[in-house]
Amino acid sequence: MEKLEKKQGSIIAILAMVFLFAMIAFVTNLCSPMAVILKNNFSVSESLAQVGNYGNFGAYLLMGIPAGLLIQKFGYKTTALAALVVGIVGLLVQWLSGSVGWSSGTIGFIVYLIGAFVSGLCMCMLNAVVNPMLNLLGGGGNRGNQLVQIGGVFNSAAAVCVYILMGSLIGDAATAKVSDAQPALFIALAIFIFAFVVIFFTKIQEPQQAAKAKEAKDEHSCYSFRHFKLGMLAIAVYGAVEVCPPTYIFSYLTAAKDATNPGLGMDAGYCGTLGAVYFIFMLIGRFVGGMIGGKISAKSMISTVSIAAIILTAAGMLLPETMMVKCPGIDYTHLTLVWGEIPVGIFAFLLVGLCASVMWGGIFNLATEGLGKYTAAASGAFMMMVAGFAVMIFIQAKVIDFTHNYISSFIVVLLSAVYILYYALLGSKNVNKDIPVE
Repeated sequence: MEKLEKKQGSIIAILAMVFLFAMIAFVTNLCSPMAVILKNNFSVSESLAQVGNYGNFGAYLLMGIPAGLLIQKFGYKTTALAALVVGIVGLLVQWLSGSVGWSSGTIGFIVYLIGAFVSGLCMCMLNAVVNPMLNLLGGGGNRGNQLVQIGGVFNSAAAVCVYILMGSLIGDAATAKVSDAQPALFIALAIFIFAFVVIFFTKIQEPQQAAKAKEAKDEHSCYSFRHFKLGMLAIAVYGAVEVCPPTYIFSYLTAAKDATNPGLGMDAGYCGTLGAVYFIFMLIGRFVGGMIGGKISAKSMISTVSIAAIILTAAGMLLPETMMVKCPGIDYTHLTLVWGEIPVGIFAFLLVGLCASVMWGGIFNLATEGLGKYTAAASGAFMMMVAGFAVMIFIQAKVIDFTHNYISSFIVVLLSAVYILYYALLGSKNVNKDIPVE
């Protein structure tokens, strides 16, 4: 009977973490479509338009280690509830940035940045909870990686919904305002409140490893492991592979042909669907990863997708923009499927989503494998490096502003995939097995 109750508790805990995984994607992926709005609403450059991503991902740098400490002191459930409260505040602040009187001034821009930063604190705390929880509930190894990949399926599904929703709300990028995105903010707010109620009344059996993490400090830490430190860098540059393609595909396709950084001047609604296509590919990849994750090692998985990402990104940069391919979109007025033409190179960039799909869970699994009692602290430090997402987005934006060429800026994505391949093949090996972790 006791074993049955423990198993049921684990299942409930897994479902709760999967739900939180989806929420993370919904709020995080609001930032990239919002950049299109900010460029018009506040008349700023490409690099400044990404301020939401900077604030959101930059918050990880501040909150990463504290999130790990919160888990050690209060446990996973309490930390998740605290994160949801912070998230509700962040969304309300973002909503205020589009209020009358602030909607086009510097104050509104700053308020939006503050809201994105507060939301980022929430995302960091939730990520610090769901990733180790799923890995530990799966017992680490291939099974732990499999659960993280399954969580990623719902994460990608939520991202798909955001891009489709934001594409329909933005419509014409040249006239888009922050207030246009308010329905999406209200949806996210409702989800957060619902999640708080569900998690509050859900009895979650915390993994034993979380209790072990509360032991006194010793001469070693998670930073004593070389493969963990290299994994921290891998997750930082991974941001370029996951976030930069949908962000700058959307910007490139919707930018006017005579803009400072010229694009194709396409309809934002249709292009929002293309952002969703990227995450649909991620959804497919994570679904497959979840199915085979228990049989194939994270090292093999990451190596394979890194090579594919390198090939696809290089192809997207080299293929001529005049070579077109049809890609599906959605007519939101009639709710029908429509087909538009995009450069075949852009389609190659979209396919990178298949590769990025399993990288997060795989890198986390490789970086924390064998850390034992240091896992909770490592999770917080690992989340801190998600601030690298903002850095990678900024770097690519600066390349765009310098070259005035969206396509050539994807060299940032290419080099990031090369490093992740190195990490999977060589950097992920645990060379510090002499350190006691029990």
